Amino acid sequence: MADKVLEGAGACVFDAYGTLFDLIGPVARHAAKVGDKSTALSELWRRKQLEYSWLRSLMGEYTDFWTITGDSLDYAMDALEIDDLVLRSDLMQLYLSIPTYDEVPDVLKTLKAGGLKTGILSNGAPIMLTSAINYSQITPLLDVVFSVEDVEVFKPDARVYQMAVDRLKLEPQDIAFFSSNAWDAAGAASFGFRVVWVNRLGAPKERLPGEPVAEVGSLADVPALFGL
Repeated sequence: MADKVLEGAGACVFDAYGTLFDLIGPVARHAAKVGDKSTALSELWRRKQLEYSWLRSLMGEYTDFWTITGDSLDYAMDALEIDDLVLRSDLMQLYLSIPTYDEVPDVLKTLKAGGLKTGILSNGAPIMLTSAINYSQITPLLDVVFSVEDVEVFKPDARVYQMAVDRLKLEPQDIAFFSSNAWDAAGAASFGFRVVWVNRLGAPKERLPGEPVAEVGSLADVPALFGL
């Protein structure tokens, strides 16, 4: 982790799912019902969710992330031969109440106390983001929330990152961006943000354009990058 590499940035913008919000939550809360397929279901659901967002962007066939989340869950349940409409409904509803990682509230408070604007830039549909933010009671800790709904294309398309530049009225290099998704970190860095990859799982580096300025294991390490 590099010291104080984010000094001088005017805003901290976070990816939502897997960065602020713990994606293991929805399936884990029904692990007993899903049984020994719970890990496979969680992983396949997330993988297809990302694949569908990328493929729809390439095809120019946008639909909101809530629909994609449902489509990817249907695929995962079908692939794993899980036929349970009640479980399907329960899992989708739990996606609206995903908890944050434990360190998130304190980190956001520290950043705001340090004079930084804070926000979310996410593929999530507005209803999904609003529900998760309210559930986790972090609304007062966020200045802005950007959804791809406004540009109708998914990350890592440059039009998504441009939203933060336009609305925060900052240059890309003055925005610190945080994502646990290596592909998102690469896309944001290629766009020009100062990016920190939140590598929670110790994944290998992606072979993609765009170089993060730092890599951390959790958001608890972020304030030090600002000298806070």
